[in-house]
Amino acid sequence: MHPLPPGKPDKRGSGGGRIKMARCPAGAANCASAVGTVLYIESVDPDGDGDLHVVALKTRGKAVTGAGIVVFDVGKDLRPARDPKPGDVVTGQGPVYTGSHKQRQIEVDEFRVARR
Repeated sequence: MHPLPPGKPDKRGSGGGRIKMARCPAGAANCASAVGTVLYIESVDPDGDGDLHVVALKTRGKAVTGAGIVVFDVGKDLRPARDPKPGDVVTGQGPVYTGSHKQRQIEVDEFRVARR
């Protein structure tokens, strides 16, 4: 995991304005969408299925995981060519499920990254 270094917050990511928010399809049940600034990532998942976990400070959408926090579970088929880095802005949408650490997370059907 790569924590966000201390210092001033990245103003470009603070409003989530540099990325168009992913949206759940109309009428989709158990779906959430969010935009957030990456706090840390888990590039290598311990269970070995090749997915990527991105923890972000929510700037728009639903705080799925906790107060102001959203975890995106990105399957290997949706992983970007380069993993996001702390400070990048991400968006995703998909069903909400409980992860291996009992956290609520979005298992994304759509995921995008805006590099800083």
